Amino acid sequence: MSTLVDRPNTALLVIDVQNGVVGEAYARDAVVANIGTLVDKARAAGIDLVWIQHNSDELVRDSESWQYVPELVRRDSEPLVQKAYADSFEETDLESVLAAHGIGHLFVAGAQTDECIRSTLHGAITRGYDATLVDDAHTTEDLSEYGAPSPDKVIAHTNMYWKYHTAPGRTAGTVSTGDVDFAAKYEA
Repeated sequence: MSTLVDRPNTALLVIDVQNGVVGEAYARDAVVANIGTLVDKARAAGIDLVWIQHNSDELVRDSESWQYVPELVRRDSEPLVQKAYADSFEETDLESVLAAHGIGHLFVAGAQTDECIRSTLHGAITRGYDATLVDDAHTTEDLSEYGAPSPDKVIAHTNMYWKYHTAPGRTAGTVSTGDVDFAAKYEA
């Protein structure tokens, strides 16, 4: 029950599943496979897919590291949003893409859990969207040498707090890939 008026539709956001982002990510192959399953489910259900692609000094446009992983192939009809900040809404056309498609509920998958996934989830909620995190379809790299928790703990913590996240008039929550039913109404 998004707070956005006349936005009854749902989309799957596939965030930054790029070679240079997930190449060394925790459980990379399993997560990419789960995202592939979600993409197939969304297409079969006629749900919009929106692909998000990060640009930075390390992810230079058109470089190999900037490219999406070969296991995931975007169709030309599916929007591609370029971004330079962790929050996929920040200085991008994501909001206008979602508005044009009447989208008020987002399923979120991709990388990195502790940066772009969290930032986009919070960005969505504060902008009035319902936001469901697919709990086994996001990952991050190991930054424990810099004082961060291990990736499995980062992922588990994010899943735990998003499962119970609340905001007035909006729903948050988590769901596993196998339980995603894009036709169902999700309530936190």
